[in-house]
Amino acid sequence: MCRNITTLRGLQPAATPVEVEAAARQYVRKVSGVQSTSAATADAFERAVAAVTEATAELLSTLPPRKQPPPTLPPLRRLSNRPA
Repeated sequence: MCRNITTLRGLQPAATPVEVEAAARQYVRKVSGVQSTSAATADAFERAVAAVTEATAELLSTLPPRKQPPPTLPPLRRLSNRPA
């Protein structure tokens, strides 16, 4: 399991489409070994991100609510909570 992918189910407010895509992008990076895309990898990478994003959004929308919030915030929320 990639330690950089955080649990999105149970967030309050619910995970945004941007957070879902960021998690999908991190997953695709991990399983593909592609950290930055090139002309040879960009199309396949972006198609995979779109497919994983769609599957993740569907999964989150059909699971029952969590009884407890996830233990950590997604990275995009951590950035917004930092002092200016």
